[in-house]
Amino acid sequence: MSVLTATELKKVYGSGQSAFQALRGVNISVEKGESVAIVGKSGSGKSTLMHILALLDKPTSGEILLLGNDATKTSKKQMNHLRNQTFGFVFQQFFMNTKDTVLENVMLPLKIAGISGKQRREMALAALEAVELDDKAKNKANDLSGGQKQRVCIARAIVNNPEIIFADEPTGNLDSTTGDKIEEMLFNLNKEKGITLIIVTHDPDLAARCDRQIHIKDGLVVEGE
Repeated sequence: MSVLTATELKKVYGSGQSAFQALRGVNISVEKGESVAIVGKSGSGKSTLMHILALLDKPTSGEILLLGNDATKTSKKQMNHLRNQTFGFVFQQFFMNTKDTVLENVMLPLKIAGISGKQRREMALAALEAVELDDKAKNKANDLSGGQKQRVCIARAIVNNPEIIFADEPTGNLDSTTGDKIEEMLFNLNKEKGITLIIVTHDPDLAARCDRQIHIKDGLVVEGE
């Protein structure tokens, strides 16, 4: 079963002579429970593609079917709701509120979703337990190591029980030992919980661990469609 299908995705920045075609007609389909790596050199369009697939940006043209529904034809409010309910995100930059506690950071998607205080606390603690950081729940996010911060980001990504986790260079800011642990965590979630994993990476070893690689060059899929 396809969870995400993109048809003829195009993205143009600017207009006239200064127009830049970041995506030039991308077609891909991702199956439920699959792990997929989107790979390509800097400027190839891979991050643009991920942002559009994750509904963080709109394509200039083309269609995105999410769980069979056309996500490109929804209102901004519906799109925000869909993104919050369906996706989890793990980025190279940690994007945490460093002054808040670890627990508060993990609860944020649940707060946005309108889940009650008691329930979101329970769900956030369960997510922290899954990444073995429940003992750090009351710590300020700023007091954590890089590896711990990325584990908090994984907890935040899974707290809503997402269909898909998007990971953009998830080990890029980590040493190799810590990076290996983060990789294990992501692939365990993929295999044990059946969460679809879409990873944007420069790292050939990380890409090789995925079920499939989609190679992007000059805004086009050149391999792995």
